[in-house]
Amino acid sequence: MLARILEGEKIVATTKLADIREAIAANKRVWVDLERHSPEADELLRDILKFHPLTIEDVWGPRHQPKIDDFDEYLYVIVHGITSRKKDKLELVEIDVVIGDNWLVTHDRDGLVSDDVGTELDHSPRVMQKGIAWLAHAVLDRAVDRYLPVIDQLDTEIEQLEIDVLAKAGTPRGRKVLARILGFKRTLQDLRRMSIHQREILLRLSRGDFGEIPADAIPFYRDVYDHFLRIGDIAEGYRDLVTSALDAYLSVQSNRMNEVMKTLTLISTVMLPLTFIAGVYGMNFKHMPELDWFWGYPFALLLMACVAGGILYFFRRKGWIGGEDNKPERKHERKKKT
Repeated sequence: MLARILEGEKIVATTKLADIREAIAANKRVWVDLERHSPEADELLRDILKFHPLTIEDVWGPRHQPKIDDFDEYLYVIVHGITSRKKDKLELVEIDVVIGDNWLVTHDRDGLVSDDVGTELDHSPRVMQKGIAWLAHAVLDRAVDRYLPVIDQLDTEIEQLEIDVLAKAGTPRGRKVLARILGFKRTLQDLRRMSIHQREILLRLSRGDFGEIPADAIPFYRDVYDHFLRIGDIAEGYRDLVTSALDAYLSVQSNRMNEVMKTLTLISTVMLPLTFIAGVYGMNFKHMPELDWFWGYPFALLLMACVAGGILYFFRRKGWIGGEDNKPERKHERKKKT
């Protein structure tokens, strides 16, 4: 664990439990960032800060949902930050924040926000001089800000996804596109499930429901809530876009399947009369005039070609083959223009 103690106009960093105990006893402002589970950390939480056993259990154990608990001596908050998005899955990180009168305890397993806030304090102790609630606000604000790069990444990927849906749906490459769509739906569902609880926690902090948050700090907590609310609204909009992308994928796939069936039907229609002609002249009757005719074979081939050409010409006139420009309504439009 690493503790930062406010000594007048400067910050003193220490890892010694005795120094932390002395600073807390002297009512100095202290920020303790718990890095990993250790006997010294347990002693600090249990014997010096008098944490409730359930709080200690929650600090060291993984918890899947954000929460807030108001105890007599401190306020315990669990929020989630995002490190990155890998393989269509959000990498959520639990951040424990315990706010006391003159001390703050955080447990940021991956250093997602504590490293940045600690670096800022090392350069200027201004935030810690304003009070512990301001320091807690800095931690929560950094945690919320870490959502923005992931949201921007989702925006870019969803835009590319919409392009790929139109280009690849209904083709052999469409399976990967469908897998990406389903992956986006899972990602946004996880984000929505977590954000519902976290939004409620930030709302309670912004309303001034707790004595640990002074009145002059409440507008800044409200700003954190507004930022997270905007992130939630953007995520909801992305869910609608992904759902629309899935509908578009199924529609494009169905249209391309219809085009395939149309092509096969046209081929079958052309071949059907040719098969009939070949079947007639393939019958083994002795008295068929064309069988002994010298030009019978060329006549049969010519007849087949004429029938096939007539059918294809009919299809082209109807606009069923030959592209969009051959459709009757397009021809009518061209006549009106001329």
